[in-house]
Amino acid sequence: MPSAAVIHAACFAVGAIVGGGVVSAVASTKRQIPIATSVNTSVAPPIIEMGQSGGAKLSNAVTVSALSSPVLKYGHPGPVPDLLVRKAYTAAYDRRLRHPAWTAEHLTLASLGKSNQQRPSGDGSPDRSNSTFVEDESLPAMFRAKLQDYFRSGYDRGHMVPAADAKLSQEAMNETFLLSNIAPQVGAGFNRHYWAYLEDWCRRLTGSFSDVYVFTVPLYLPRKDADGKFRVTYEVIGSPPNVAVPTHFAKVVLASRPLSPSAPDTLEISAGAFVLPNAIIPDDAPLESFVIPVDVVERAAGLNLFSDDVKANSKHICKSTKCDVVVRRFDDAQKRPDMRRAISAPK
Repeated sequence: MPSAAVIHAACFAVGAIVGGGVVSAVASTKRQIPIATSVNTSVAPPIIEMGQSGGAKLSNAVTVSALSSPVLKYGHPGPVPDLLVRKAYTAAYDRRLRHPAWTAEHLTLASLGKSNQQRPSGDGSPDRSNSTFVEDESLPAMFRAKLQDYFRSGYDRGHMVPAADAKLSQEAMNETFLLSNIAPQVGAGFNRHYWAYLEDWCRRLTGSFSDVYVFTVPLYLPRKDADGKFRVTYEVIGSPPNVAVPTHFAKVVLASRPLSPSAPDTLEISAGAFVLPNAIIPDDAPLESFVIPVDVVERAAGLNLFSDDVKANSKHICKSTKCDVVVRRFDDAQKRPDMRRAISAPK
């Protein structure tokens, strides 16, 4: 698909979700915001918000309360998002679609294994060749994605949290291979190429920012058909059909760094969102062509990622750093043993 067509398709589909409107850019201001990194594990969409002390923190927008309706005396049918707290990430699993509703990461130089601050003593360098894709047995069997679903499906088992982001330990890396962290992705031209370049760009942000929060969100966006009507259509893989194939994927980032060496507690906050179609994307497609306002991703996904306060006190990430991917082709299967496993029959 030509580069322009891919980019226009992505932007048009996302624009349709808000009735064709375009949300204005996030205002650029600076504010004293100390970092807090605590994670609340209540079952609720994630949100980056300002704490009472003025700190930016990963928390929850809502508190789950017990329902007292007599109609539900024998049980609440759901929907139930399974909150999965792992060593390198937190995720909510969508039981209906059989893939994550979202994943959240906090990247630092230490978390990426570029320092020894967080690595357990005696734990050697993790190696993805020692990890294998496995079904997540912590989920109810009837709602799990299965290895058989991906076999000969034509799609890669695409990591929402990449293995390269989980270098704290082998166990942390292994957790990224749970199918509850996986969604079907087009392989050549997307998962193995442009999507991997975007993941690498997120990691490289830690060279310029002290803290980087990354949300990955599978999306199902409408497309205008020949009759002028908008419809959401998507494939379901497996036999019987079990795992839905997203039409698009979003990467939403929030990064912070000290405003100056003399004021380490005064932080500059930057944020941005990128929405990519689940399709072949040319290597020369500009990353900025996939920029979408955070509000549009939130509305499309039904999530509340950042508080209004955070949005008002941040500037766009592409104004703080270069939004350029580095093209690294890994077409030789010998360099990607996990790709060889992708065509192996499930055991």
